[in-house]
Amino acid sequence: MHYTEQNLVVRPARYPEDPSLRLRVTPETAGWDFISFEVRRLERGQTWSFATAENEFALVNLTGRYGVISNRGQWTGIGGRSTVFADAAHALYLPRRTELEVTAEEAGEFAATWVPTDEDHAPWLIRPGDVKRSIRGGDNVSRQINDLLPPGSPVHRLVLVEVYTPSGNWSSYPPHKHDRHVVDDQGRITEADLEEVYYYRIDRPEGYAYQRIYTDDTSPLHRAGKPIEALVRADDGCAVLVPEGYHPVVSAPGYTTYYLNVLAGSAQSLANYEDPRFRWMKETYRGVDPRLPLY
Repeated sequence: MHYTEQNLVVRPARYPEDPSLRLRVTPETAGWDFISFEVRRLERGQTWSFATAENEFALVNLTGRYGVISNRGQWTGIGGRSTVFADAAHALYLPRRTELEVTAEEAGEFAATWVPTDEDHAPWLIRPGDVKRSIRGGDNVSRQINDLLPPGSPVHRLVLVEVYTPSGNWSSYPPHKHDRHVVDDQGRITEADLEEVYYYRIDRPEGYAYQRIYTDDTSPLHRAGKPIEALVRADDGCAVLVPEGYHPVVSAPGYTTYYLNVLAGSAQSLANYEDPRFRWMKETYRGVDPRLPLY
C-alpha cells in the first residue's frame, strides 16, 4: 500500500447501518496486519454487542459511563469523566472468545480496539487510580503521559497510552519510529515493529494539531520503494494512522491536544529508534512546562 496524506487520516463519519459508530479503522483499510479500532457513541440505556473471536480486546471510555456484561464477567461504572481532559480513562481488557454487551449508564463515547491473538489472558479493568502518570520531555516538548496498558501488562500485543500536549508544544519528539524488530546482543528489544493509531481530541472543537509521518532508509516501506512523506492536519475526533516511520506532533497555539495511542505488533513493547539528527535537543531541556500535569 502506498500511503499519502489522504489515506493516513480517518475522519469521523455517520454510518446509517450502524448508528452508534463514529469512526472505524480495519486492517484492510489501514493496509496492515493487526489493529482494528472504532469510536462509538451511545445514549443512556443504549447497547452495543460484540464477540472478540480470536482477538484480544480493550474498551477505553472517552466520555460517559458504561456497564459491560460478558461470558467472562460483568462490570459497572466504567468511566464517568465529562471530557478526556478531566481525568485518566478506565480501560477494560477482555480476552479472545469473549461475548460482551456494553450499556451506556450515562451517554457518551468510547473507543474499542482489538488485535489477533493465540494467547489467553484474564479480563482486567484498569481504573484511573491504577494508571501511572508522568511528564515526558521538557520545555516546549513537555507532555503528560497516562500509561493505560503499558509494556509489561499481562496481555499479548496491545499497548494503550493517553498523551496530553499543551498549546504550542510538541510530542512524540524527538521524532521516533518503531517499524523493525531489532534485538541486541543481550537479547533486549531495541526497536519493535508496531502499527499505531493516534486518536485525537482537542479541547475546543475548532482546534487542531499537525503530525508529520516520514520514513528513511531503515524503514521497510522506504526500502521497498514506497516511502512516506506526509504532513497531516489532525482535527478533533479524527484518527491518524502510523504504519511505519517517524511521527512527531505539534499542538496549535491556544489548544490542548489529547490523543489515545493504540499500538500492536511484534512485541508488547514501546521500544523505538529516534531520528539521530534530532536526538541532540534532549540535552537542552531546562525545565518542565508548568501547565503540566493537567490533573
